[in-house]
Amino acid sequence: MDARSIIAKLRRHKVPTQAELHWFAQGLADGGVSDAQAGAFAMAVCMGGLGAQGRADLTVAMRDSGEVLTWGVDGPVIDKHSTGGVGDCVSLVLAPALAECGAYVPMISGRGLGHTGGTLDKLEAIPGVTTQIGQARLAQILNEVGAAIVGATGQIAPADKRLYAVRDVTATVESLDLITASILSKKLAASPDALVLDVKVGSGAFMKTLDDARRLAQALVETANAAGCRTSAVITDMNQPLAPALGNALEVAEVMKVMTSGQTSPLAEISAELGGVLMADAGMCVSAEEGRAKIAEVIRDGRAAERFGRMMAAVGGPVHFVDTWARFLPEASVIQEVPAPRDGYISAINGEALGLIVVALGGGRQVESDEIDPEVGLSGILRLGQHVQKGAPLAVVHAAREDAARLASEAVLNAVSLSDAPVDQPPHVHERIRA
Repeated sequence: MDARSIIAKLRRHKVPTQAELHWFAQGLADGGVSDAQAGAFAMAVCMGGLGAQGRADLTVAMRDSGEVLTWGVDGPVIDKHSTGGVGDCVSLVLAPALAECGAYVPMISGRGLGHTGGTLDKLEAIPGVTTQIGQARLAQILNEVGAAIVGATGQIAPADKRLYAVRDVTATVESLDLITASILSKKLAASPDALVLDVKVGSGAFMKTLDDARRLAQALVETANAAGCRTSAVITDMNQPLAPALGNALEVAEVMKVMTSGQTSPLAEISAELGGVLMADAGMCVSAEEGRAKIAEVIRDGRAAERFGRMMAAVGGPVHFVDTWARFLPEASVIQEVPAPRDGYISAINGEALGLIVVALGGGRQVESDEIDPEVGLSGILRLGQHVQKGAPLAVVHAAREDAARLASEAVLNAVSLSDAPVDQPPHVHERIRA
């Protein structure tokens, strides 16, 4: 077996065998496949596709290119993945809520990508928190707390890490087969019994249309189930930020408000929706509706917040974070409102543009080596359909400098549209694709 024959087969629009894909993934992981061959492979897949079986075979091969984790726990191991959006801090609410309901949640998460925020960056806005821990410590936290949100080690799906870097510079990132294998190889390496996929659609998502989101959701569900993990997907709306804040410390603040106020919100509702589907698939309840009610209850009554506090203490955060969370989160030196230019209703929000504003403020990375400023971002973002009077704030900018705040304010005005007539709110959930 050699890389050239596998690439040649793909060029002839023939799908490599399971053994060939396994060999190629191992070559990506151990260096037996060159960068040029990896790029040719990615382009051939992008142009011709792998089909359902080939996609599943590549996913499993990439998962098995590194360490596949196992857990000695006495309950279901479950997980969630989001395809990325703005103001999307569901993981910080859902992981502790699921643990409070009796699940074990080893959530391996990532950094910000493009205009979307990263779960690990948000958690590290909490003083002392570290998200890079070894497997032994992760297993200990899982047994003691029930949930942990951490970064992947170099031993998790190394074939994906290598192939993704090549895809990024060869214009092959958007292949449905390669996207699916990349997402699932890392998630399945944590050996979950059940997985729910939050596939975002809209102006703040990578998938802008429902048709594109549906194709990705179906591919992910089909592939994960073929790989042996019971998986469902929920297509959720991202035509506006899920939480009314963007930026690392600001989103943690929204999470804490949701988990300590007892009030409902879109963030709480989406968390309950995803958790309900996941608990039903894991056999923890009879139906998704029953699971949704249980998740909503532990969020509303504060038990999820207490579990979140234990999670943070276990990775170096303040012991009493939940009790006095506001005093621990860093604040920007410049905070200014963005006044509405006229009376009107919020008719459209360019979520991608808002995400890029936060990146420009320093809340995200423009190159991989950039340092994150956890203080900066946007808060108080109005929702679609809300009425605003001239001069009232559309949002609040949190910046490190006056000039950066001014540029961000101008960009917010360009990202938010006003109309004279009210508009309908989009649904939080567009579709459910069950296992």
